[in-house]
Amino acid sequence: MRTTELDYELPPELIAQEPPARRDESRLLVHVRATGEVRHRRFDELPDELEGELVVVNGTRVVRARIPIERPKGEVLLLERVGEGIWEGLARPTRRLRAGARYGPVELLEHLGEGRWRLRLEGEPAGEVPLPPYIEVPLADPERYQTVYARHSGSAAAPTAGLHFTPRLLAALEVERVTLHVGLDTFRPVTVDDLADHALHGERYEVRPEAWERIRGAERVLAVGTTTVRVLETLARGAPLAGRTSLFVTPGFEFRRVDALLTNFHLPRSTLLALVMAFAGVQRTRELYRLAVEERYRFYSFGDAMLLL
Repeated sequence: MRTTELDYELPPELIAQEPPARRDESRLLVHVRATGEVRHRRFDELPDELEGELVVVNGTRVVRARIPIERPKGEVLLLERVGEGIWEGLARPTRRLRAGARYGPVELLEHLGEGRWRLRLEGEPAGEVPLPPYIEVPLADPERYQTVYARHSGSAAAPTAGLHFTPRLLAALEVERVTLHVGLDTFRPVTVDDLADHALHGERYEVRPEAWERIRGAERVLAVGTTTVRVLETLARGAPLAGRTSLFVTPGFEFRRVDALLTNFHLPRSTLLALVMAFAGVQRTRELYRLAVEERYRFYSFGDAMLLL
């Protein structure tokens, strides 16, 4: 697949800068793959669109990972805990930083390339919640960048398809949980010309045995978000219930456990958009995105959602 197929035009004003006043009042574009039918709903109407699917969510929680540096002025963004007090992270300005130096609660140990560092952190992460760079408005309530079911701390970014759920809405559904700690590589733009040349560094996941038994035996499974898809399809290929996955889902992929997908609208040239195209088809996804733009849906992390049945 050529990377140019992941491009599309998006008016800047459609990039959602703030979450809606209520989580489940966002819009929901529904597409039935078998018939081509499209419906425009509201997210709190999700139960009316389902027919007994087991809804699987990613229960990861975003780390307070953005730690400011005073001298030189910059920041450290924690990506993943790799040992007792040891993390991998991004640090800037990298060219002015040096291994062995201490910057506030952070000691940089080794530069791993491309702005990545192995580092030692004093105590638990106590920085800011790391919002994506396209969100320019400060977030009044940091919990709005967490799902209501977030339990297991470890992500550098939120699994944003889950941000629309409320406790009341969850109570109306059959729900199971998995965990995949989201790394920034998931959102890293694809810069190569051929998508096959793009490599994912991998992310940690864990699924309880009883949860996987329930998921494996379900008649139909709705995956909430691309991160959940990657966990389920990794396990469906015989992987252990805990580990790392570098599964890269691109058009032509055979889905073995995911029957329906709930997802936000993703950035151009992202691996997330490639996954959606693998599920719905390249041309059909492009048509749905054009329709979403025409209908003035809100895009990206705090934007609206799409349900692919």
